[in-house]
Amino acid sequence: MEIIGEAVTINAPVEKIFNYISTPNNLPEFWSSLVEVTDVQPLPKGGYKTRYVYKMAGVRFRGTGEYTEIVTNKSLVIVTKDGISSILTWAFRSQANRTRVTLTVKYKMPIPLLGKLAEAVIKKMNEQELAFMLANLKARFVFSRNLDA
Repeated sequence: MEIIGEAVTINAPVEKIFNYISTPNNLPEFWSSLVEVTDVQPLPKGGYKTRYVYKMAGVRFRGTGEYTEIVTNKSLVIVTKDGISSILTWAFRSQANRTRVTLTVKYKMPIPLLGKLAEAVIKKMNEQELAFMLANLKARFVFSRNLDA
């Protein structure tokens, strides 16, 4: 499995950021490669099961996602299957009125026939996508704070 990770500090309370990220339909708003999240079903012990469409290296993958671990305002784990097998671990750390958000993604390269060189290129693209996605998340809260003022 490949592992990538990135962190960002956002000038917003942890509760606001956690609630936003833990709502599945919000993810495509800041994650450009996540084309859609549909069929959102609440789970009996909390969290959700969803269907998703994700675009990697120009290829669309369809699969399911399930929120398997939720510790309110601390962490969130989403496991995806079918299209791309992955484990997304979100960690939230409150720092006064700011929040440190860390996302670590463990994933299986979905196209084994590409070879090692192509896999290295796609991994680099995924690292850039992760940084861009967290920058979008941060910008979303800056923009919404300016609207609230």
